[in-house]
Amino acid sequence: MNQNTILSHLEIEHKIKRIAYQIYETFVEDENIVIAGISSNGYVFATKIAAVLQSISTLQVLLCEVTIDKQNLNAAIQTSLSKEIYQNKGLVLVDDVLNSGSTLMYSVKHFLDVPLKKFKTAVLVDRNHKKYPIKVDFKGISLSTSSHEHVEVIFEKDNSYAVLS
Repeated sequence: MNQNTILSHLEIEHKIKRIAYQIYETFVEDENIVIAGISSNGYVFATKIAAVLQSISTLQVLLCEVTIDKQNLNAAIQTSLSKEIYQNKGLVLVDDVLNSGSTLMYSVKHFLDVPLKKFKTAVLVDRNHKKYPIKVDFKGISLSTSSHEHVEVIFEKDNSYAVLS
């Protein structure tokens, strides 16, 4: 299968910084914020955003890992923070790629049970090929793809990249 690089390591680093600044602008009046990353790559991406946020702002950043069974989206979602910790706080739900929208949709549903001050979403790659009407607030890149194409983000220590195959 042929792969095309759609984002280089440097481009991903720039997207992370830009998204962090956009998040800071949105939550500038808050004291703290929760960055909730969907398990695996979404959490890695969330960790990178949180690190930049901490370096550019005075926000206290709480990192939360969201574990969802992608094979059974109706299964209970687990978070590394209890609901009481993120209640009445601003929260950004983060994933690496927005494909059909189902993972983000079910993850959003979990957080709707908790009163939040502000709720936003962020992805590195928005494929513009969704099954559900999900809109992301912060995105690195929008990409029009066909349903048979696959986007994968590889996070390595010094060489992260995104490919389309």
